[in-house]
Amino acid sequence: MKFYISTSGIKRVTISSSAAGKEFPATATAPATRRISSRTFLPVVLVLGILLPFLFVRIAFLVLESAANCSSTLDCIGWGLLGGSDSSLKLRDELTRALLEAKEGNVYNEEGIESFDELVREMTSKRQDIKTFAFKTKAMLSRMERKVQTARQRESIYWHLASHGVPKSLHCLCLKLAEEYAVNAMARSRLPAPEYVSRLSDPSFHHLVLLTDNVIAASVVVSSTVQNSANPEKLVFHIVTDKKTYTPMHAWFATNPIKSAVVELKGLHHYDWPQEVNVRVKEMLEIHHLIWRHYYNNLKEEDFEEERQNKRYLEALSPSCLSLMNHLRIYIPELFPNLNKIVFLDDDVVVQQDISPLWELDLNGKVIGAVVDSQCGDHDCCRERKYKDYLNFSNPIISSNFDADLCVWLYGMNVFDLEAWRRSNITATYHQWLKVNFQSLENGLALWYPGVFPPALIAFEGHVHSLDPSFHVDGLGYRTPEVSEELLEAAAVVHFSGPAKPWLEIGFPEVRGLWNKHVNATNKFVRKCGVMG
Repeated sequence: MKFYISTSGIKRVTISSSAAGKEFPATATAPATRRISSRTFLPVVLVLGILLPFLFVRIAFLVLESAANCSSTLDCIGWGLLGGSDSSLKLRDELTRALLEAKEGNVYNEEGIESFDELVREMTSKRQDIKTFAFKTKAMLSRMERKVQTARQRESIYWHLASHGVPKSLHCLCLKLAEEYAVNAMARSRLPAPEYVSRLSDPSFHHLVLLTDNVIAASVVVSSTVQNSANPEKLVFHIVTDKKTYTPMHAWFATNPIKSAVVELKGLHHYDWPQEVNVRVKEMLEIHHLIWRHYYNNLKEEDFEEERQNKRYLEALSPSCLSLMNHLRIYIPELFPNLNKIVFLDDDVVVQQDISPLWELDLNGKVIGAVVDSQCGDHDCCRERKYKDYLNFSNPIISSNFDADLCVWLYGMNVFDLEAWRRSNITATYHQWLKVNFQSLENGLALWYPGVFPPALIAFEGHVHSLDPSFHVDGLGYRTPEVSEELLEAAAVVHFSGPAKPWLEIGFPEVRGLWNKHVNATNKFVRKCGVMG
């Protein structure tokens, strides 16, 4: 069969076959074929070009969701196209519930998942639900948190241990100076020179006291004080050291004289104290050692978990807590019976301003002038340290006599009225509290934590005159000294209290320069031994 269609319109249809051919007239004329206009085609293409990328992204997102929520990808696509926003909300709600359950649950990472990649591989291979993912994530994070906390504790312990040693350079310096004392007559010359002996007890001069066994630290204190003094010729330094350090200390100040000021050096072996005083000193050291030993034996691993407690415990176990030179501060009136008013400086301070106004200061009958560790200069707005950080307020003797939230005063740069000290009999009060602490220690409850400062805090209670905070800025030996640059520059005395002393390798470079610039770098022994400076 064959069809014949005319191009000018369907007027006649001829159907032919092998048998016969017949013609049928068209009953009606067919309309002409319609063409698609370009005005219709272009808008359609533009609309499809805009919609198809969004559709592709939506389908891809639903495919990803289907891996965790649907048994079939096609089902999830069809469900998501109709109600995709509901799936996201349900997923969010399910994840929230799982995280809350994981937070309340007690989960441990027994499987030892070490990384997030390992966690993802396990979740995808086993096709586990969101709840399992939340619990495993919590277990992994908890394990990592414990490891980080342990690492911080160890780092803090190692950091404090590094502060306990004597650097090789300082040991070398002491040996070289001791040798110089033996072979050089100038190193054995008298301190002070005979013409200056009369100044040692003259109240018109400004007397400063240092108790130290560190040669280079003592030299920095003296040098910085003289350099910044308005009247250096009025300064008289009284340095007390132990027997082993006396020889190198004497050699240093004899061969590096201070031209304008007077330096007196005495060793403890030069004092001829009555037997009563010797007995009290020995008793004091024994009690401090018992406190330290009791504290050490009762330490537990959990005591180091909290960062603040960790810092306190490590400082309490420092060898400085048993240092004879530190504990002898309470005997300053006996060490200098001919002096009435002195400024005490610790060996880890640097003097940056003229401190002569301290001798003109009226203490209003108080024994000690000190800066209170507070933001407003009073005892009720502490920066950090309070009485409760040094005294054991779980003991009723302490809690009934002291306020735990009072701010402490700073030790290391203090003005002492020795006449008022002798009248108030503070040293005897100090020893009475030592005996009370010893009795409490036998009952297993010490009055204070080990250290030099806690018993002094008790003995000087009610005898402290507050100084202007600009006289003394401390804390430069801690990990994060929270002191502004403006405050450091304005401070009369900066104190490297804390483990990171400036002569140690762990000292902070940001503030070490304040100390280094006063080290005598031209001295041949300082250069030969490699002392920092």
